[in-house]
Amino acid sequence: MASFGHPEDGLLDASPWYLWGPYLSERAWGTVREDYSADGTAWEAFPHDHARSRAYRWSEDGLGGICDAGQRLCFALALWNGQDPILKERAFGLTGNEGNHGEDAKEYWWYLDAVPSHAWLRWRYHYPQRAFPYERLVTENRRRSRQEPEYELLDTGVFDDGRYWIVEADYAKADPEDVRIRVRLTNAGPEPATLHVLPTVWYRNTWSWEPDVPKPRLADAGGSAIGVEHDGLGPLVLQAAPAPDGVVPERLYCENETNAQRLFGSPSVTPYPKDGINDHVLHGAATVNPAREGTKAAFWYRVTVPPGETAELSLRLAPAADPDAFGPAFDTVLARRRAEADAFYAALTPPGTSTEDAMIMRQGFAGMIWGKQFYHYDVARWLDGDPAQPAPPPGRRFGRNAGWRHLDAADIMSMPDPWEYPWFAAWDSAFHAVALAHLDPAFAKYQLILLCREWFQHPNGAIPAYEWAFEDLNPPVQAWAALQVYDIDGRRDIAFLTRVFAKLLLNFTWWVNREDAEGNNLFEGGFLGLDNIGPIDRSHLPAGFTLEQSDATAWMAFYCLNLLEMARELARHDPALSDLVVKFMEHFALISEAMRGKDLWDEGDGFYYDVLRGADGAAEPLRVRSMVGVIPLFATKALREEDFQRVRRLSKAFAAIPEHHVLGTAGGERFVSVGVAAQGRVRRILTHLFDEENFLSPYGLRALSRWHERHPFSVRVPGGTASVGYEPAESSTGMFGGNSNWRGPLWIPLNYLVLRTLEDYHANLGESVKVEYPTGSGQQRTAGEIAEDLRQRLLSLYRRGPDGRRPAYGWVRHLQEDPHWRDNLLFYEYFHADNGAGLGASHQTGWTGLLAELVARPTAQRPPRREVRR
Repeated sequence: MASFGHPEDGLLDASPWYLWGPYLSERAWGTVREDYSADGTAWEAFPHDHARSRAYRWSEDGLGGICDAGQRLCFALALWNGQDPILKERAFGLTGNEGNHGEDAKEYWWYLDAVPSHAWLRWRYHYPQRAFPYERLVTENRRRSRQEPEYELLDTGVFDDGRYWIVEADYAKADPEDVRIRVRLTNAGPEPATLHVLPTVWYRNTWSWEPDVPKPRLADAGGSAIGVEHDGLGPLVLQAAPAPDGVVPERLYCENETNAQRLFGSPSVTPYPKDGINDHVLHGAATVNPAREGTKAAFWYRVTVPPGETAELSLRLAPAADPDAFGPAFDTVLARRRAEADAFYAALTPPGTSTEDAMIMRQGFAGMIWGKQFYHYDVARWLDGDPAQPAPPPGRRFGRNAGWRHLDAADIMSMPDPWEYPWFAAWDSAFHAVALAHLDPAFAKYQLILLCREWFQHPNGAIPAYEWAFEDLNPPVQAWAALQVYDIDGRRDIAFLTRVFAKLLLNFTWWVNREDAEGNNLFEGGFLGLDNIGPIDRSHLPAGFTLEQSDATAWMAFYCLNLLEMARELARHDPALSDLVVKFMEHFALISEAMRGKDLWDEGDGFYYDVLRGADGAAEPLRVRSMVGVIPLFATKALREEDFQRVRRLSKAFAAIPEHHVLGTAGGERFVSVGVAAQGRVRRILTHLFDEENFLSPYGLRALSRWHERHPFSVRVPGGTASVGYEPAESSTGMFGGNSNWRGPLWIPLNYLVLRTLEDYHANLGESVKVEYPTGSGQQRTAGEIAEDLRQRLLSLYRRGPDGRRPAYGWVRHLQEDPHWRDNLLFYEYFHADNGAGLGASHQTGWTGLLAELVARPTAQRPPRREVRR
């Protein structure tokens, strides 16, 4: 596949094949960027009911769509079953306040296939033939408590008797500027049905926000074609083939302008607003432009399909119209690109991989490619408002993200979930980059570099966490990810490593200066992406309290060791950087010594805990057996004897410290683990971790020990008592919106780090070191054998077992049994710890996409596989 370009310049220097891609979000309403309210209630400030009628300020959304890399021109599908109250132009879901477990998409769509250059893309959607139950989904989920399951679209019965449409969109590029589009419509129902299909093209509104910005136009271009006139794109034409019955589709035009009359009772700037096509198709309203021009346009197909049969529609976006656009060459391009995709993934699949695992890998990687989105957010402009619009409420200048006025983004970024999380999150991005490195190393590097660029990284060195609060902290995993990407790409791009290293030095210094309140090398990082894992909100403590965190401190030791490895690698090319090897060895020692103390480590339990410290200095360990106490295992690294000798020659205090941390030696290297006397604490933590009554699940490792099911933990804090109990599925607490739960479920990213850490143990300590696995079984296994078993458990979430069920799909009959559904994979945010059912966001092919990485790279020592399409 085509190379993304040099990571230094990203989009400015990307291959032409990246001009068009799946950069169009599944949701733009309800985001922070579109929130211009006085109270910062983003979900309510721009609800789904506004989306069809209100022009977006910062980005666009659509069904199965594509756009150019600057999101100037967008293309997506709109559908109408003849029953719904609105056109289906975007995926529907519940806001954070409507869902009984927080925000949640209430639709079924899949990213079936993709290649890095977007020369081949496949998307699938199941659309009911009955009226879509918008109100029922909202009402019933609002009624249900957090102790009850979510009310899903399948629960409403709208798919019963097969009364739904299977809509598939295939995109194939003949060349970088010639996109062939095939839409397949399958009637899964028992009788003939008619579907209105409106392939829609429109411009992102860039002209309403300030004066003197020219408005581009769409207009008839002869035949069945819509002409594109945009200064930045050059001439383009969207052609549409006749319907299967030979009828040429009607062309409808309106403006991508807000329907102010409908929303606010004030005059609209045009009689043909954004929802003009919707109102015309559904109600026959005179809301489309009879002059056949505008900034939004659609072809209107009415397709009747017999039961069980499929109809096809064909479109082409290219620089010029072609009278033979839909001849044999059209199908040839699609067939060729699909065959190339088959070859691409065949080369990426390790020998001996099962058909099931190959499918998991391919759909997982496809979801990651479809998750690349155009992200646009100029914080200063957002805070101050636009010249051509009313000023925002004065209070917003001191509210959310007010300290990040420098952040000015207009980039293609890898998103956690294009519907639920259509914005970046810093530690998610790091995990994404590791998986994406197998597909497109340059794009993976660009993602890591991007968050460290001057328009993202704060002048003080902080890296923005996520859109809802840039000032929050995510675990500092960027250095680890950069090394992983460097390895996967063949350990050859020193310029990339140098570039990232320089910026991460600033970030590391910011952590040391800002997140160690007492200067004792015990860090306080807040919730650190683990949301409700503790009994209290770790980001908002009672006045006068501090929380010394085992995970924050361990992440910093982990950060130290990864920066140390980067410095050591770079010093091979620039010996002056060897001083930084010494610096990070010393800093690692300081953090390790702090963790060796008795505050965070509980000798009786053999586990690490957070410590809540009051204004009087009294310490209260929060004895919750969770991933917080497992993360210290990650801070391990093989150090060469020459590194120790260098420190000794400098007569540094560190020279006497390493023996406290050495796990073993092999081949002239020492394997160091933070705060753990040689194998002692490691073995005690692993005893808990590999106990099936504690952390070890049939599908991986729980986020919190099942021991707390019988022994819930509680602690008295100002204002009452806070508690934690084992919750293997959705959260029963409203902390962080109630949609994220680390109090029991299985999460892929930390499982992944445990697995790779065990591989490091095995690589450095060899076959001689074994531990009991599972705890109590009497079986002694090497760390490598345990890592492989964990890999098998994680992949079993999506493998069809002997009973034909995929654990991730729980007991949902359609997803488990129906051949139209069961092999289309949804990559969930997290999983039920005891039965493996997928939970949370349903398209989190971000860090859950690490499952694809576990297929492509079964062991960390496997030689990297890279494919380049020319």
